[in-house]
Amino acid sequence: MDDLERLADDIRRADTVVALTGAGISAPSGVPTFRGDDGVWDRFDEGQFAYGRFQRDPAGFWDDRVDLQRELFGDDPDPNAAHEALAAMGRAGALEAICTQNTDGLHGVAADTVTAEAAESATATTTILELHGNAQRVRCQDCGSRRDSEPILERAAAGDLPPTCDCGGVFKPDIVLFGEQLPGAAIQRARSLARESDVFLAIGSSLSVQPAASLPRQAAETGATVGIVNLDSTPCDNLADVVYREDVTTVLPRLRELVTE
Repeated sequence: MDDLERLADDIRRADTVVALTGAGISAPSGVPTFRGDDGVWDRFDEGQFAYGRFQRDPAGFWDDRVDLQRELFGDDPDPNAAHEALAAMGRAGALEAICTQNTDGLHGVAADTVTAEAAESATATTTILELHGNAQRVRCQDCGSRRDSEPILERAAAGDLPPTCDCGGVFKPDIVLFGEQLPGAAIQRARSLARESDVFLAIGSSLSVQPAASLPRQAAETGATVGIVNLDSTPCDNLADVVYREDVTTVLPRLRELVTE
């Protein structure tokens, strides 16, 4: 039995399996990473997208945001085989929650697709915690209403700056900007899930951005089996039971097959 088979066996026997995902799971879908070689922040000034800039100059913020959003999602990325594998594991009852650092919304799209295609007997659902929010939505700063981002981006691109809600409030991307705190309820839930997990998977994350990077360590401290799938080494490799430095779109479908066969 190899490491992946042992990990699959642990997942089948586990009561609670949790996954943490980072930019590496969406890169195969064409979503650029923010840091590293040819990262987005090599081409954009991250200070332009800080919460303080949004508060001081919402029109300028939105003017720049249109360009950034097109850079990130202009090719209308679809979920890849890794997203689909996690969604299938969740639908099969083998994955309780996905805690994602990504704002692309692709886990939700994959879950919806798998749900639509699933047999009637497959009724399990997976919690998706978007720790940094979802860039495919905007939120009014006054009334709190949420809308799809595309029509708002089109307004901003046409010169409606800053785009405002019917109530007069300014829309903000429904994400955590630089200088903002992560949603307290989401990160507390993620920490609870990590501590409760029997198996914790860290997928496509450098595990260098806090507080999400602390989750594998919390899981290990409470006795969980920890599996890491990432092309590069991470600060948590030494505490993991299984480490795969391979493409997530190769490892995750293999793991799903072993878990659900």
